[in-house]
Amino acid sequence: MQDRGQVPGAAGLVLVDGVSLLHPEEQVFEAMLLGFANQQLARNLAFPTVQNREHHLRAFARHADAFPWAWSSHLADDWFSDLRAVRHVSRSTIRSYQVAIRGFCAYLIDPAYGWAGECEVRFGTHPIQVIHDVNAAAHVADCEAGAARRAFTRAELQALFDHADDEVARKRALGRKGWLSAFPDATIFKIAYGYGTRRNETRMLDAADFGRNPDGPEFGEYGVCYVRHGKAQRGSPPKRRSVLAVWAWTSEVLEQWFTEIKPCFGTPNNPAAWPSERGPRVGVQQLNKRLAAYRDALGMEPGLDFHSLRRSYVTHLIEDGWDPRFVQEQVGHDHASTTSIYTCVSSDYRTRTLRKALDNIVSEALNPPAGGTR
Repeated sequence: MQDRGQVPGAAGLVLVDGVSLLHPEEQVFEAMLLGFANQQLARNLAFPTVQNREHHLRAFARHADAFPWAWSSHLADDWFSDLRAVRHVSRSTIRSYQVAIRGFCAYLIDPAYGWAGECEVRFGTHPIQVIHDVNAAAHVADCEAGAARRAFTRAELQALFDHADDEVARKRALGRKGWLSAFPDATIFKIAYGYGTRRNETRMLDAADFGRNPDGPEFGEYGVCYVRHGKAQRGSPPKRRSVLAVWAWTSEVLEQWFTEIKPCFGTPNNPAAWPSERGPRVGVQQLNKRLAAYRDALGMEPGLDFHSLRRSYVTHLIEDGWDPRFVQEQVGHDHASTTSIYTCVSSDYRTRTLRKALDNIVSEALNPPAGGTR
């Protein structure tokens, strides 16, 4: 082949000219995946994104029982039908699979990478784009979470925190070592709600990520939470923001944790705010598991998950009369419409708002301003 390309992910960089392949189909497919990974990394996409897309592509190849140069739109449609009808995957998951396949096919047919010519020479055919506008799921809603996903009510939230505290007290009273591992659960849930942080933002906090707020000295050393691992935009590093403490009890919880409990883990050189007994910091799956266990023990709905703590933070601040713009800045949303999706105000709040508006109307009608007309 002539000039197989030198851009990241080009066939000429991952396949060597003049070398016979023992298993050409499998080896070319692996080279394609490697090249696609290099191309995505060159675009500054995150490693987890690249790895997830490779997982999706391998899953499609297994289902289709075909290599990329034999893929078709019919095979793609059949797979998505199976995912929806049999496995009942979510709409967002379907879209993520389609994004991976569409991007991979676009990479393969791009002349800059030379894969079409490589396949013609080796297999007598070439890859095509199999995801088009007619068979791709449209992203038409800002929020694709299921209807069951919602915020905790205040009563549910209090019950969750009480149950987590009770677990610590119960295990400690029985003389079990497990009380130490139960304490982080109770603290993490409270802090995720207290600062409105996402799951990964919470687990990635270090002890040094809390500091004083000069305008809020009553919060002591925990007036500000500096989030360094916020949700990133495509191709950009994690987004940073600072979250101001709004509730006095968050400082009390953190003071107890850092002065009394964290030293018991025996990891003085570990910067993580929430160390794990088996690793440097608590894992995502552990957070999901523990919250689900407490939720189920209390008989709460399965739609209440770790992210519901963040939804609750937004909802309760809005209900308490905090300025929506302030809330938007606290949770790191670029658009107010995104914050509004998180807001699940209670019927009591709406009733109070309506009553207040009606009372104002009546008051203005009965007491018109001087010189006004009735």
